[in-house]
Amino acid sequence: MADPKGFLITPREEWPRRPAGERVRDWNEVYVPGALLPIVGKQADRCMDCGVPFCHQACPLGNLIPEWNDLVARSDWEAASERLHATNNFPEFTGRLCPAPCEAGCVLAINQPAVTIKNVECAIADKAWEEGFTPPRPPDRLSGRTVAVIGSGPTGLAAAQQLTRAGHTVAVYERDDRIGGLMRYGIPEFKMEKHHLERRIDQMRAEGTKFRTSTAVGRDVDPAGLRARYDAVVIATGATAWRELDVPGRELAGVHQAMEYLPLANRVREGDLESSPLSAAGKHVVIVGGGDTGADCLGTAVRERAASVTQLDIYAQPGAERDEEADPWPTYPRLYRLSAAHEEARDLRSAPAADADARLFAASTLRFTGDAQGHVRSLHLVGVDAGRRPLPGTERSLPADLVLLALGFSGPDREDGLVEGLGVALEPRGTIARDGGFATNVPGVFAAGDAARGQSLIVWAIAEGRAVAAAVDRHLSGGSTRLPAPVGPYDRPMTV
Repeated sequence: MADPKGFLITPREEWPRRPAGERVRDWNEVYVPGALLPIVGKQADRCMDCGVPFCHQACPLGNLIPEWNDLVARSDWEAASERLHATNNFPEFTGRLCPAPCEAGCVLAINQPAVTIKNVECAIADKAWEEGFTPPRPPDRLSGRTVAVIGSGPTGLAAAQQLTRAGHTVAVYERDDRIGGLMRYGIPEFKMEKHHLERRIDQMRAEGTKFRTSTAVGRDVDPAGLRARYDAVVIATGATAWRELDVPGRELAGVHQAMEYLPLANRVREGDLESSPLSAAGKHVVIVGGGDTGADCLGTAVRERAASVTQLDIYAQPGAERDEEADPWPTYPRLYRLSAAHEEARDLRSAPAADADARLFAASTLRFTGDAQGHVRSLHLVGVDAGRRPLPGTERSLPADLVLLALGFSGPDREDGLVEGLGVALEPRGTIARDGGFATNVPGVFAAGDAARGQSLIVWAIAEGRAVAAAVDRHLSGGSTRLPAPVGPYDRPMTV
């Protein structure tokens, strides 16, 4: 605890964002370059070094937050990097993409703004790369055992890196043409520039991990044959089976899933396309779904110069303060949060029909209507109460040339034939069934991440990747492992 009075005398200060009108003209990250390091030391000083750090419990990785806060406050960046990487393979990802449940569990947050844990984490990660504190760590010797990891999202990459460092020969199979999963084609560039991803992949290659892109197990590779070639297989494909909206007019042209829209925009940034065939340019856009994926669509549509863009959230607008009965500390509260995309839409007045920023709260889609050519032109909605029951007299319509469905995901994609080809069992909700050791019903086949847990946060994905790596290492070594297992397959975030 560098300054025992830091939390009393220093107010919370977050990494400032660039002006909305400036940042929507490019696809760079939204924050002011170089503005984090000058403030992060004092922010780390706000950590109370409390006797029971609930931020540990709130973070499924078990990040050693008070330790690296103290080291940052003392400007010992190399030691801070060591402590951070001891529990998190990819802190530059979580420092940008995680909604920071650790901050909700911060003891200071009982009656003050929490420590800016996420900003401190990001600063450490970036400083580590800048100063060369993250060299490749190839194993001293090889075990002679082989592992196939299917999927290269945060779960697959974390599992692969842990197992490679343990001495196993690991190959990662990815059905897309580039490594990264949703971090590559689902997360917009303005939330995380892809060079952060590229340098981790380069690090993993230098450590010995092999990557097989444009290879869909089940379509391009026989799943049973893959299982026969490797000593163990990890399924980490994510939950990519999107939820549908069964309302009249769904078949109209111009109604698309968010994960049809976002990858095309990312491919433009990768240089694969000159422009997206689903570009929002000049269109009235309506996004159905109030979560992070919907906000990603919002920020993308604003940058593509949509005529208007509105986001529908079926839930009522939350308050600005924690509801101590519904979401008592240290649970993650439902609050009115203003993401960068919502801030942009508010400041630029991109959604004239919205209640607040770009969102219409407590709104449910009734139907779509289109023109004579079969293209969507309007979305009809109704207000709903807390039980999602329609409220009489609240029906209205919005102009809609492009509708994006961001309703979440139900489980792994079944179209490639991976699940059936391996013969793994499923839970009733569509996720892959596994036991307490992450093992499926097929010997030597393990499942982790959203494919088995269901849709979750990036920090849970990395934690599951680390934990399944420990399970696989134990399986291959005959009962013991030195790899950490931060979570079990049945662990869940704390709720009331």
